[in-house]
Amino acid sequence: MVHTGTIRIHSQGFSDIIDITRQVQAIITESGIHAGIASVFVPGSTASVSTIEFEPALVADMQEQLEKFASRTMKSRHSETWGDDNGFSHIRATFMGPGMTAPFSNGHLMLGTWQQIVVIDHDNRPRTREIVVQVVGE
Repeated sequence: MVHTGTIRIHSQGFSDIIDITRQVQAIITESGIHAGIASVFVPGSTASVSTIEFEPALVADMQEQLEKFASRTMKSRHSETWGDDNGFSHIRATFMGPGMTAPFSNGHLMLGTWQQIVVIDHDNRPRTREIVVQVVGE
């Protein structure tokens, strides 16, 4: 059985990290599927999906490291070509990836105690994003 749901978020950009764990769990519950996998995917080329211990200090650490990895002030051919100054966001998103898969059993995500599913919007402006969650199982 396959069930597809969506989550809508509003971000501030610049690697804004948003916890979507509860919404993913709600889609699993809504599906009526008891065991399987949930694929979480963000369409677009300037955002990513991952897991993190979603607490303020670690969120700030992650944002700081992403800035060191691909600075918002970096020179990029993409930004020069298109004039949108978001080449850094494409690089961050490409290295992190647009999606992930998480197992669930007895209708509940099998995440670690301190592990949450997050969307990281790397773009250089606020955005509204639709995240696709596809639940597959029995």
